[in-house]
Amino acid sequence: MSASIALPYRIGRCAWFALVALQLAWHGWLARPEHLPTWLALAITAVPLLLPLAALPDLRRALLWVGILSLFYFCHGVAEAWSAPTEKWLALAEIGLTLLLIVALGAGVKRRKPQG
Repeated sequence: MSASIALPYRIGRCAWFALVALQLAWHGWLARPEHLPTWLALAITAVPLLLPLAALPDLRRALLWVGILSLFYFCHGVAEAWSAPTEKWLALAEIGLTLLLIVALGAGVKRRKPQG
């Protein structure tokens, strides 16, 4: 990738970091879990999103891994929006960020022209 980062990857990166911030705020401050220690909830929700930082020198690869992980967060958001009315706004934010991330990754894919 060139020195300037394409717009879809910048949007994807922002959505990724916003998703990390949302998990930290949601499970660490706004709606702490009732039946789990806070540290465990944060380990389950935020740490997996931090693992692709190891691939960050190659932003496309890091975003690919985050895109795969975001499918879990999309499912989590749908389940929470359905089952927890008090946390519905947080779940909808999670759904929105995961969709933004996936759309940004799809927009960043370079299409090959058909040969023949």
